[in-house]
Amino acid sequence: MKVSVVIPAYNEVQTIAEVLRRITSAQRDVEIVIVDDGSTDGTREVLRSRPDVTVVFHQRNAGKGAAIRTGLAYVTGDVVIVQDADLEYSPDDYPVLLAPILSGDADVVYGSRFLGGPHRVLFFWHSVANGLLTLLSNMLSDLNLTDMETGFKVFRASVLKDLNLQSDRFGFEPEITARIAQRGCRIYEVPISYHGRDYAAGKKITWRDGVAALGHILRFNLTRMPRPRPLAPHNVVQRPEHAHA
Repeated sequence: MKVSVVIPAYNEVQTIAEVLRRITSAQRDVEIVIVDDGSTDGTREVLRSRPDVTVVFHQRNAGKGAAIRTGLAYVTGDVVIVQDADLEYSPDDYPVLLAPILSGDADVVYGSRFLGGPHRVLFFWHSVANGLLTLLSNMLSDLNLTDMETGFKVFRASVLKDLNLQSDRFGFEPEITARIAQRGCRIYEVPISYHGRDYAAGKKITWRDGVAALGHILRFNLTRMPRPRPLAPHNVVQRPEHAHA
């Protein structure tokens, strides 16, 4: 199977080059699609110098969910890995994440931070919030996930592209969980390493996103899929084969 990696990126100039290096070291013949979501810190300039990957430039910041939705329009692989642009999630875990799909057992794989993998010790109240959000999501979706909010998710491309995603920001996580549960997808969880960062290092999610997630969980679990949303207008695309044109 051909593997595609979608990377939503916003102001990650310190980490984006290293993330790309680790991806290409961990997975051969991988297709990489990066969506720069209106960065202002130099990330765009780094990406313009990378003729080996597909880059889509949002003209303004639209949010993680919007960036993923944009990136899906450009992937051509059979399997899609969603990879954050920071270094919290390691591409070294790709073989573990891909195994249930490659064996034919799963349609979706979640990388759980709470199943015993090595992780940096940080933020007690974040872990409490993650647990409560996962519990509420599980109650409404009838799943038994340990980490609904994980940023490491892998999908069969045919499943992911058929979900008509709506969320623009961090609501992507509860939305995708509700939709795959409604579709009856075969879901696996695997343990992953987690190298959490603090706010001084650029962490972006806040308590406001946690509060918003409560509404997203209720909204998406109690509604069915709407019509597809159009892509954000005025995107600039840099494809590998046309990088020097």
